[in-house]
Amino acid sequence: MKLYFDKDNGPIDKIINQLMETAEGIHRPKYVREMIIASLKAGQEDDKSADLKLMNTTLKEMRFTSKVFGPYQNVRKVTVFGSARTQPGDPLYEMAKLFGKKIADIGYMIITGGGEGIMKAANEGASSEHSFGVNIRLPFEEKPNSVIEGNPRVITYKYFFNRKVAFLKEADAVALFPGGFGTLDEAMETLTLLQTGKRNPMPLVLVDDPECSYWTRMVKLFEEELLARKYIHPSDFALFERVCSVNDAVEKIHHFYHRYHSIRYVHGQLVIRLTSQLNCDEIGKLTDQFHDILLPGGSITASGALKAEMDEADLIHLPRLVIDFDRRHFGRLRNLIDSINNF
Repeated sequence: MKLYFDKDNGPIDKIINQLMETAEGIHRPKYVREMIIASLKAGQEDDKSADLKLMNTTLKEMRFTSKVFGPYQNVRKVTVFGSARTQPGDPLYEMAKLFGKKIADIGYMIITGGGEGIMKAANEGASSEHSFGVNIRLPFEEKPNSVIEGNPRVITYKYFFNRKVAFLKEADAVALFPGGFGTLDEAMETLTLLQTGKRNPMPLVLVDDPECSYWTRMVKLFEEELLARKYIHPSDFALFERVCSVNDAVEKIHHFYHRYHSIRYVHGQLVIRLTSQLNCDEIGKLTDQFHDILLPGGSITASGALKAEMDEADLIHLPRLVIDFDRRHFGRLRNLIDSINNF
């Protein structure tokens, strides 16, 4: 029997509906129905055990991720990346530990890979109470560090790609300490998602070593190779900030949410939620300064919550800016958010 997501499947849909009713407490049944149909279609189309195991494990891992993070959705979180080989006593270890403490002191939680080095340092500084660990199952380094071992907010993944989703989907900011291939992979993944708008704007802070050399050299590579060859745009440099102290890293992250709260797209328009309303003069300045990222004839206007946003009851009270954003220049969008915070 051929199955459809957007058409009636007759007896199959009836069985699925009965199944959901029997299970009870099913939220968003439309999506649950489609997930069940996707599973049935996969079973029909693919007899390779490895492919079905991958789909099955991925779904289970993502389901558990939502369960663990769900109760903390209204708490801001910072994902910390860095080398697993940095030892206690190393200046970078102590910086990461202090960063974890300071960011927890202002109400944030920490997400790390749950391993040793920079990850353990950040967990140690924030304490287990304010930490998440998204660990990866490897032939080595698979055991969560001693700070978060036994913590109910530790998840161990089989697949790196699911782990990356958790790192970035749940984060309100990312702090990148020096590290090896894994850290650079995470840095490029984060930058790519921010550059293409596949991840909503957030602070990406490159926390440099005490000599300010590690990320400085990386940024120089961006300038001399990527920018010079026009592989990236000058505005892409607004997507990240390099700092050489813990205090600066914490301040950059905290200031990003000074007036900016969050964004959502509604019928093609960008809606920026704010903690306080801008006045007409400030909105006019934004329109003049950022006309280059507006659609032809587009505008920036003040608004309350739109009808499509009524499903987010805890955000309805926030003032909005509705922007005819071209959805191309995300570095410039970051500049716009910085301007909002600086008024």
